[in-house]
Amino acid sequence: MNTLDTIKQQIADNRIILYMKGTPDFPQCGFSSRAVQMLNACDVEFAHVNILEHSDIRQTLPQYANWPTFPQLYVAGELIGGCDIMQNLFEQGELQKIVQ
Repeated sequence: MNTLDTIKQQIADNRIILYMKGTPDFPQCGFSSRAVQMLNACDVEFAHVNILEHSDIRQTLPQYANWPTFPQLYVAGELIGGCDIMQNLFEQGELQKIVQ
């Protein structure tokens, strides 16, 4: 399976998946940390991929998603966005609805 197929499979197999730097227990950047905090505040389970351990995914996902930065949140197969978009949605009460 090539990297693009792996990404597609991960997104298909997980209703909520966060591509991030580090892990939920040990985020490796402030944006990833904030994204995890927001998802935890929504009280939902989510899968994650540490792009620092998967350079192939780190290089391929921005092209696939047409989104250059990390973290990247996908819900039900759709890209929601990065930390700033998540923050805006969260503050409006929309992120909670999207992930439920």
